[in-house]
Amino acid sequence: MTTPPITSDLTGQAAIVTGASQGIGRAVALVLARNGAKVACVARNAEKLRETVAAIEGAGGQAMAIACDVKDRVSVDGAVDRVADQWERLDILVNNAGVTRDTLLPRMSDEEWDEVIDTNLRGAFLFARAASRHMMRARYGRIINMASVAGLIGNAGQTNYSASKAGLIGMTRSLSRELAGRKVTINAVAPGFIESDMTQAIGPAVLEEAAKRIPAKRLGRPEEIAYAVLFLAGPAAAYVTGQVLTVDGGMTG
Repeated sequence: MTTPPITSDLTGQAAIVTGASQGIGRAVALVLARNGAKVACVARNAEKLRETVAAIEGAGGQAMAIACDVKDRVSVDGAVDRVADQWERLDILVNNAGVTRDTLLPRMSDEEWDEVIDTNLRGAFLFARAASRHMMRARYGRIINMASVAGLIGNAGQTNYSASKAGLIGMTRSLSRELAGRKVTINAVAPGFIESDMTQAIGPAVLEEAAKRIPAKRLGRPEEIAYAVLFLAGPAAAYVTGQVLTVDGGMTG
């Protein structure tokens, strides 16, 4: 980072970050831990999760790895309860787990639609529902859903992905109205093109052309999304709820 990172006092707080094995999720987990949170790192790939946990612990933080299928209610409920029981609290949930199965609509299979919607939207719903029960009892909580500019403006070949992210935005706004009275805030972050394994799969030629259309003339870095999450997860954002923080280098204007 060329500018000093922001900080937030999360000392003693317990967080769950889904999709924490790589990319944005890994960056979010590391940033939350550096600011004092204990972080439960959730993903399907247990080996990559161990790498994230090792990085947190190597920097003096506290973390645990939880292998979990975010589409499965029993698995999600068990993961949330494990964190709340072991750390005796749950303060922050970052719903970051997501997949893409890109193709034009006439060629999109039922399975490609279902996998993206179930992972990106159902998974976030399951985690938010389970976490909100603990947060409402504690009368405190921060839920941050990882949306996308694709959920705001759409993207050809990503009907399933765009629908899942637009759904996350709608869910964020509705839940914020339900939970604000219990001091639980719900917000979304909508990244643009970010350097990650997911975007690298698009191919260098497409990414180079995309960067030309971004006013900032570059792709974002995972850490830049992580610091947006950090603000929404911290005490300074107590009066911010139901909002979508777009971090896209000016792409959507």
